[in-house]
Amino acid sequence: KLLAAVGFAAFFVYELVLSNLRVAWDVITPRAHRRPGIVAVPLDAKSDHEITLLSILVTLTPGTLVVDVSDDRGVMYVHSMFVDDPDEERRKIKDGFERRVLELLR
Repeated sequence: KLLAAVGFAAFFVYELVLSNLRVAWDVITPRAHRRPGIVAVPLDAKSDHEITLLSILVTLTPGTLVVDVSDDRGVMYVHSMFVDDPDEERRKIKDGFERRVLELLR
């Protein structure tokens, strides 16, 4: 688990820096690059701990915010400032954050 934790921390710091730069660039440039939208992300995470940690990490990343989780815990709704492709946004959350959270907690 130690290796998974270190890998997860490195991944999160990378995503945090990248997101900060993207939001800052959008703020300082005259032309807005944002395309806001809400994306439904199907969840493999089922426990309260997994969903809570995933929601916190997504919300801590600048430009994204978890709006809601369905009552059956099957879908998480994420608002993002930059939704060029909803499928790509889903993939980034599923293959990036969720996969690593599940590796860490299971």
